Amino acid sequence: MKKIEAIIKPFKLDDVREAVQELGVQGMTVTEVRGFGRQKGHTEIYRGAEYVVDFLPKIKVEIVVSEEMVSDIVNAIQKKTRTGRIGDGKIFISTIDDAVRIRTGETGDSAL
Repeated sequence: MKKIEAIIKPFKLDDVREAVQELGVQGMTVTEVRGFGRQKGHTEIYRGAEYVVDFLPKIKVEIVVSEEMVSDIVNAIQKKTRTGRIGDGKIFISTIDDAVRIRTGETGDSAL
């Protein structure tokens, strides 16, 4: 099993959700996060005062799937979130040793 973590722009969430559901993903976890990468924030003007926004709002999407599905899901996320501009986000893939469905006690892929 693999865990896919995608840090994306907030307005791209619905596109990602629809794309991975079409691929058969049963569930995902979504968290509102803040951070910065190469774009290092930006300055804004509010009521005439300029201030720096160091941490930009992003969405973290976490999906755990079988290894066979990883490349399709990563490609779908990339396709739906790429704008070609700085700040499009990142995708991280890590190995999951096991999963347990609390309600039934199922483990492994059947717990997903």
